[in-house]
Amino acid sequence: MTNIISHKNDWQRPKKLRIGIIGLSVHSAAFTEIVNSEKKDPAFAECKVVALYEPWVNKDVEFSEKQISAFKNTIKNHGVELVDSMDAVLKKSDAIMILTNDGRPHLEETVAVFKTGKPVYVDKPLADTFQGVKAIFHAATKYNVPIFTSSALRYGDGFQSDIQNGKIGKVLGGEAYGPAPIQRAHVDLFWDGIHGVELLYTIMGSGCQSVWRVNKDNEDVVFGIWEDGRIGTFRGIRKGKIGFGGKAFGSDGIAVMASFGGYKPLVVEIVKFLRSGISPVRNEETLELYAFMEAAKRSKDSNGQLINISDILY
Repeated sequence: MTNIISHKNDWQRPKKLRIGIIGLSVHSAAFTEIVNSEKKDPAFAECKVVALYEPWVNKDVEFSEKQISAFKNTIKNHGVELVDSMDAVLKKSDAIMILTNDGRPHLEETVAVFKTGKPVYVDKPLADTFQGVKAIFHAATKYNVPIFTSSALRYGDGFQSDIQNGKIGKVLGGEAYGPAPIQRAHVDLFWDGIHGVELLYTIMGSGCQSVWRVNKDNEDVVFGIWEDGRIGTFRGIRKGKIGFGGKAFGSDGIAVMASFGGYKPLVVEIVKFLRSGISPVRNEETLELYAFMEAAKRSKDSNGQLINISDILY
């Protein structure tokens, strides 16, 4: 596999950080509100979302006119300028958040940012296909620019710190669950299934070797076997009560994530990244978790056969 950079070594942290947004979505409004409202929080000191450009019309994943109007009002009420070109948002910003609610235009959008050398956070899904995911990371390597992408579930409810701080001892296995609606233009779990899969990787870390999937109309169960023999599972829900959650099974205890704690913990990590140019999640791990979802698709397409992740990554 081509070596993938984790950050740009010569990125210099700006004293003041002007953030530009590409894409109009629920996250565009929510992230702007957090950054521009919470000035007393040191995490957002000298930091402001200053401009937004919406280049993409989502024909089959669009929001309602009422939702779009609400997003725009929130953004404008927090002092953000709505600009009419990619060049304009790039010129006004030190760093970029791509929050287009669609993976298809992300390669074109990220390359435009990479050419400026500015660090970029990209919302889920990173791309609509696994080949698209690889292309974005390879472009980041080509232009030597830092990139970060993550679900908010990775930072929810203190769950991550309990695991990383050794509160439950060595992690022996894990399970995660979340919604898994189908969006036909994307690899199926890339759409919303990524939230639960990212939570599973928060528990297990990288190193999954093989994947198989049980697929039914109302739900999926995906099993992963890690290189040290540990087992992790993801349950994707399409009927009944929908929610997020997971468990980490450790040598000294069990950690439970029972609720979504909101976007702020993720936005804190995004701003840290945009200041430092150092992603809190290795690009190799992100590539692997997308390979996990691609392997799950191939397993479904082959009626539940075991799929080796190495066949996808290499």
